[in-house]
Amino acid sequence: MHLLNADLHSHSTVSDGTLSPEQVAARAHANGVALWALTDHDEVGGQARACEAALALGMDYLTGVEISVTFAGQTVHIVGLGFDAEHAELTRGLADTRGGRERRARDMADDLARVGIPGAFEGALKYVGNPDLISRTHFARFLVEQGICSETHEVFRRYLTEGKPGYVEHRWARLADAVAWIRGAGGVAVIAHPARYDFSPNEEYALFTDFKALGGVGVEVVTGSHTVAEYQRYADMAREFDLLASRGSDFHDPAESHTDLGTLPDLPGSVTPIWEALADKVIRA
Repeated sequence: MHLLNADLHSHSTVSDGTLSPEQVAARAHANGVALWALTDHDEVGGQARACEAALALGMDYLTGVEISVTFAGQTVHIVGLGFDAEHAELTRGLADTRGGRERRARDMADDLARVGIPGAFEGALKYVGNPDLISRTHFARFLVEQGICSETHEVFRRYLTEGKPGYVEHRWARLADAVAWIRGAGGVAVIAHPARYDFSPNEEYALFTDFKALGGVGVEVVTGSHTVAEYQRYADMAREFDLLASRGSDFHDPAESHTDLGTLPDLPGSVTPIWEALADKVIRA
């Protein structure tokens, strides 16, 4: 087992988390995290705050982001780690990726209104403040607040997913673009929570093949939404595709998240941890 308590996937109020970057840092530190990355969706605006908070607490830090891409008709997330958060091409690409969120959100609200749930756009916006960053998670919180669902996991069983009310498809960045932005900024690209995607075996193999060919180097093996069996499955995939293994809770909120910061099992000993390739990118406390 690889024993470093690294949590390289988490979110703050800068995207769809409910805690500030400083509060996420404090929670990670309290749970024993030694190496942390804040990976807000399509946004690096919280990086300076997160890094400052981490270093003040004695945690090592890696810059992070989670980029939304469209692959084989589905939304896939690519985590970037250890990059220059002020790199011009990366920040322009992320701004373009965020640009379609408000229009999509208004269309989602219109669809919810058609099934008797009015005011969803304004209700979701209360949880984010910036239409450029509005997401399905913010709508889910609104539906819980209204008593329509008891918790956010129920929302995604009944609404906001393909074939259910409130779902609106959105074309994000291309996989090639996301990997290129991360690499151009000096970082490494990682496939986030691969078990969450509804791919056939052939489609999943194509994702890993294309990702590797484009210069991607990592995959999340141990992550908050994976089962124990999936830890082993994606450890095997990491070895098959010669990818490094990452570990991250995908923390968003103390009540909503499957797994708290820093509480995941260790990476299996059969894989190579991604932080071994990022030693020169870690910002040391």
